[in-house]
Amino acid sequence: MSSRTLPLLFINLGGEMLYILDQRLRAQNIPADKAKKVMNDIITTMFNKKFLEELFKPQELYSKKALRTVFDRLAHASIMRLNQASMDKLYDLMTMAFKYQVLLCPRPKDILLVSFNHMDAIKEFVKDTPSILSQVDETYRQLLEMYTPLSNGEFQLIRQTLLIFFQDMHIRVSIFLKDKVQNSNGRFVLPTTGPVPHGTQVPGLIRMFSCTGEEVTRLQFINGGNYTTAFREGSFEIFGDRVTKLGTNMYSVSRPVETHMSGTSKNSAQHTKVNSAPNPLAKEELNLLAKLMGGLEFQKPGNSDSGFRVNLFATDEEEEEALITRPDELSYGVLNIQATKANAELAKIMGEFAESGDQSPSTSSKGDDLLAMMDGL
Repeated sequence: MSSRTLPLLFINLGGEMLYILDQRLRAQNIPADKAKKVMNDIITTMFNKKFLEELFKPQELYSKKALRTVFDRLAHASIMRLNQASMDKLYDLMTMAFKYQVLLCPRPKDILLVSFNHMDAIKEFVKDTPSILSQVDETYRQLLEMYTPLSNGEFQLIRQTLLIFFQDMHIRVSIFLKDKVQNSNGRFVLPTTGPVPHGTQVPGLIRMFSCTGEEVTRLQFINGGNYTTAFREGSFEIFGDRVTKLGTNMYSVSRPVETHMSGTSKNSAQHTKVNSAPNPLAKEELNLLAKLMGGLEFQKPGNSDSGFRVNLFATDEEEEEALITRPDELSYGVLNIQATKANAELAKIMGEFAESGDQSPSTSSKGDDLLAMMDGL
């Protein structure tokens, strides 16, 4: 497991979240000023300096539950609100899109190009807001500083860590099904055509060498695919052509963000009712987790005119049905922070952040740092 995977996972999932929310805000005809505020508030929170300082420290991946909690709070960092079913759908789309991108990367190192495609799009969202733009530029700098010196082997370990994280996620996504890149069981179809990775040759030739390094024999074979020579290498600088389209925005107003849930719906109604029970300390919990994410307070909609709800389904009835019928195995659950027992609850959550039960020194250190941050606020 690579200890340098978390920043790439967070930034790429965050980029996919912004693509989806941008599409839904436009599709539901949300006023431009409110839509811009939502995008700006989320990006400001996402690239908060204190949070990124913790994020870029070498550490194990968060558990699925803890990561889902972070994005649940991040999606509600502005005046927009999502019901539980829409939030479930949003997270499903985010995770399956990035899983597909990781699987299709020609080289492990190209995961960084996918990340830069997401960063480029995020930068475009805030191009008219210099203060947020500077936050995004600083994140580019941190990505370059951490990842450009890594070897191919280290990138391969990052790719393996990501695939281990995604290996049990098989949500069927409408766009992927229509494009025939995903099967009905939720598994992706890997292509046997197209350009080979940069720096490699089209398969079909075996060369044999003597002990002195002299080529003695050549054998040709049928490679079983329709491969072409590699494109030029994408730019790993702050500006430049990334070449790959992986990580770019695949949504539009006319192309809805639909998902189809795989799995059984047994006992799902009872399960979701328990999850959606009102929490009397919700306000304090949101503010507390906001502090974890860098000392920010979440927006508090003042009245019905300022706050609004976004639905990732075609109708409210469809959203309600999705909540009731969601299979148990697809329920991530959300961590709650009891404001009246802050330190104890935070310590408990830090234990959840490690993928395994035993915390590594780096994960434990992260927990200590965040608790110290809480003490200082």
